Amino acid sequence: MQKIFRLDPHVADLIAAGEVVERPSSVVKELIENAIDAGATVLTVEIRGGGLSLIRVTDNGCGMSAQDAQTAFLRHATSKLRDARGLEAIGTLGFRGEALAAISAVSRVDLATRERGADEGTLLHLEGGALLRQAAAGCPDGTTISVQDLFYNTPARLKFMKNDRAEGAAVTAMVLRCALSRPDVSIRYVHEGNEEFHTPGDGKADSCIYSLLGRDFFAGLLPVETENSGASVTGYVSSPANVRGNRSNQFFFVNGRCIKSKTLQAALEQAYRNRLPVARYPACVLYITISRAAVDVNVHPAKTEVRFLNERQVFDAVYYAALGALDGESRGAEIRLSSGTEKALAGRTPGAPSRSPAPAGQPAPPQKAAAKPRNDFFRKVSAADFGSFQARAPEKSGSVLTLRSTASQPYQTHISLPDPPASAPAAPAAVPPSRPLPRPSAPKPDRQDAQVPDTQDAQDTVPYRIIGEALSTYIIVEQGDRLLLIDKHAAHERLLFDRLKAGRTDVMQQLLLTPVVCKIGEENAALLAENMDVLTHAGLEIEDFGGGSVIVRQVPADVDAGDIPAMLEELCAALAVPGGQPEERSDRILHTVACKAAIKAGRRSEPEELAAVAGAVMAGKAHYCPHGRPVFMELTRDMLDKNFKRI
Repeated sequence: MQKIFRLDPHVADLIAAGEVVERPSSVVKELIENAIDAGATVLTVEIRGGGLSLIRVTDNGCGMSAQDAQTAFLRHATSKLRDARGLEAIGTLGFRGEALAAISAVSRVDLATRERGADEGTLLHLEGGALLRQAAAGCPDGTTISVQDLFYNTPARLKFMKNDRAEGAAVTAMVLRCALSRPDVSIRYVHEGNEEFHTPGDGKADSCIYSLLGRDFFAGLLPVETENSGASVTGYVSSPANVRGNRSNQFFFVNGRCIKSKTLQAALEQAYRNRLPVARYPACVLYITISRAAVDVNVHPAKTEVRFLNERQVFDAVYYAALGALDGESRGAEIRLSSGTEKALAGRTPGAPSRSPAPAGQPAPPQKAAAKPRNDFFRKVSAADFGSFQARAPEKSGSVLTLRSTASQPYQTHISLPDPPASAPAAPAAVPPSRPLPRPSAPKPDRQDAQVPDTQDAQDTVPYRIIGEALSTYIIVEQGDRLLLIDKHAAHERLLFDRLKAGRTDVMQQLLLTPVVCKIGEENAALLAENMDVLTHAGLEIEDFGGGSVIVRQVPADVDAGDIPAMLEELCAALAVPGGQPEERSDRILHTVACKAAIKAGRRSEPEELAAVAGAVMAGKAHYCPHGRPVFMELTRDMLDKNFKRI
């Protein structure tokens, strides 16, 4: 009995469409690539209903004759490849001849095309891959193709599509990448009747990047131009001061094709090694040009991945290109300082901002020490703080009030404190060290999110005392025969996250006097819109501003305005993680908000804040931060004695 049969041609076409046409953005990509291969210099892309209702691409390319227009919708029909030898050095964006056949199999397609110099054009109408009408028509040179009702005949595929906004955002991101790949082509993008962007098409990468990604993004880029062993790299990379919270702004183009490559990604990030903080990533727009025979683009149905003949060659080209740009920025700063910048700074208006040190001939600011060694500076500041913390008692003593008065004075007052006598200890203690202080009963802080543990918890813990704050990051606590170093940011982040998740409290909010507009892209804006209820609970008020931008009107009280763009990037990266239950998505949002709203490491905190955080940790309310980092580290007397050779 026969078990193997040939599939019906229509079913085979639907399967092929599933490989090539994943969603509306896939259709847009294929149509744009066809237009560019046809020699178009001006393109207009229009979508409605997220691309499911309508996709229209108009170009001024070479156009097609009536016979070629009909043949173009057959499977494996192409003008870009003749034989197997052509696969060895592909120079066009498309080459398989599957795109139009796959698209027409799952949609209703109208095509209007005319060759240059022809007296008339051709009009075609197809539904489900079947040609229903063909006629002569008057139309301009080039091609206009309209795709309507995508997946109308494949409900199994249609039910997996996201909402119109999410699909439209994916199309916007795809058109943006295609436009970046070809600065010599002017691309106009119209979304739901509104023009989103329009590139100049002057062949200059800088003007293309500026028009697509914005002024702020372009201002933080460093130019790249190098050639190494047959692979040339041009474009831009971000300066270390303008990195991002995810890799969404890394654009790689190989021979004019937008690709995803872990090799290129690793090469770029390797160049930034030891220059970036944890979980921060560089941005780039890099154009790599190599021999066509040295790259295989026929390894992925969507042609978004390629295989290099010599990966080390391409890796080195990108690595040294980015490294050269970063080193050039550092050298440029030194040259500016040594070539007359001091004279220019001397003529600045007093109070004008400057990143450079004060000129030698300019008077020093009042009360600033002339040449204090760095270690001496930190020793004196910590000594003052140490004494203030030691002087704290369960009640509001005069010492605490003195600390507040000192903290409100200019920072230079700490530097100008007199040196302690040689015989005196480096940190004067108001309470004899031999008599441990009882657990401080800190006054209720003004901050809603830093509460002192309740009385029952306080009675269950062994008495301890707060020695002080080290490096503006760690709280030093003595308890019995051990010392605890508490990461104040990690601990407070854990406490705040637990309260938010339990719904016991909302984040203290601040309404921004000047709302902040952030350009985050259509895809990220759609992600935020889908999770607006959770964002509102977390203390954020965000509105769509159009053009891939959002306007932030309210943030948690402890979030600085300058941190808002980075916070949105982290939120979008957390929301972009596929899968998971709604509760997991909510947790990721609360992780980010708690991190940004928590006490900042590297900034001096008030004694009440430190006492509240330390009290919660000592009561066992925080062991790990929401990201899994430990909250405290323990040093026992035995460990210290062993290191000091006492035992």
